[in-house]
Amino acid sequence: MVVSNRVADLDQPGGASSGGLAMAMGNALKESGGIWLGWSGQSAEEDGAPQFSKVGNITLARIDLSRQNVEEYYNGYANRTLWPLFHHRIDLTAYEQSFRDAYLDVNRSFARAIRSLVEPGDVIWVQDYHLIPLGRELRALGVKNRIGFFLHIPWPARELFVTLPQHEDLVWSLFGYDLVGFQSNKDLAAFTDYVATELNVEPSGNGLIDHFGRRLRARAYPISINPAEMVELGESEAAARIEATLRGRAIGQKIILGVDRIDYSKGLPQKFAAFERFLERFPERHGTVNLLQIGQPSRGLVEEYRNLGDELAAEAGRINGRHGMLDWTPLSYHTQSYGRDALTGIYRAADACIVTSLRDGMNLVAKEFVAAQAADDPGVLILSRFTGAAEQLCEALLINPYDKEQCAEVFGEALDMPREERVARWKELKAHIEENSLTDWQQRFTHDLRATENEAARNSAFAF
Repeated sequence: MVVSNRVADLDQPGGASSGGLAMAMGNALKESGGIWLGWSGQSAEEDGAPQFSKVGNITLARIDLSRQNVEEYYNGYANRTLWPLFHHRIDLTAYEQSFRDAYLDVNRSFARAIRSLVEPGDVIWVQDYHLIPLGRELRALGVKNRIGFFLHIPWPARELFVTLPQHEDLVWSLFGYDLVGFQSNKDLAAFTDYVATELNVEPSGNGLIDHFGRRLRARAYPISINPAEMVELGESEAAARIEATLRGRAIGQKIILGVDRIDYSKGLPQKFAAFERFLERFPERHGTVNLLQIGQPSRGLVEEYRNLGDELAAEAGRINGRHGMLDWTPLSYHTQSYGRDALTGIYRAADACIVTSLRDGMNLVAKEFVAAQAADDPGVLILSRFTGAAEQLCEALLINPYDKEQCAEVFGEALDMPREERVARWKELKAHIEENSLTDWQQRFTHDLRATENEAARNSAFAF
């Protein structure tokens, strides 16, 4: 049983490109089958009972939430408290008790729904920051199944995390799980630093932590993609059509691609500033390069996101007005989502892809771009060192997105890179992705979760 804030529309494969969590869990469940439970995206007078549908071997269970809980749990604690805090934006973090109350209320509603569905022997896999307390709430209802939790976003540095009121309670709730997974070794280290410093507990060498009368195992499981799927999508009619269209329009120009949600963690203002600095430093490049930025709308009910969208549109217009010519628009900024087949065609048409995240759990765009490239003439990946992916994709051109001078230099390096070097770097990146696919990620986590059976039996002896 998979549990997440939202349940993806698995019966609409041609729809807009999904986020990393939805794509990962959809692919994982298609292989193994099971139940996927989460919020329907709809609001009602009060939290509702699960509504069921079936897609192949997957049962989808969707729950309506009350309007107040949508506002205070989702728009509030999840996206105005935990998201900015975990991305080191405490200047944007709202510490409201009513947000936290709604957050716990929704987690209890999910727990009651799961208890009505779970059977002995089922394994429960909870996803992401929206549902951190869910394991504890399930234990409180007497659920003794093995329960794992995976965090898809970064874990914050201890010095920032302790600014959260009741931060000890949030960490305590993690001990309701048997296995807790993080995206990177850096995130795992931040969590264990908190445990060692604030709880005075030293994890064992194999990630076991004993505290609160419970035992959990904490490990890093870097999420990935299924590269074969990207190859298949690249051969689709939609991908071929959009690749040909972009190449036809860009005759005499090279395309630098950005694909991001419109989110302050993605470093989009920094990307635009770096590109403008590139244009200022290298005027001979004018008319020969285009930054194609696809900004997928996100969380439009949260003011910070609306403001960012307005800022980016204005900045794109300013840059084009200052540097553009009648026959050349340097920065193309599009704010719509594309289906994954069309997006793969965009990847294949690009000469480089730049990821400027200021803080990111993983960043699957980087991996998708690599997997989509043509073997004989691949594009270059420019990757922020502050992504989880940077721990793995070392053959990318790594950048500090705060350093626009460095980024401007790397733009030129990527565009001028000889084919032989591009192919050599791409082969290393592709090999890593193939050796650490989405299927491998799923199997490693679920294997370790099932292997905690003896520890789960030990845990059940404790009152939570």
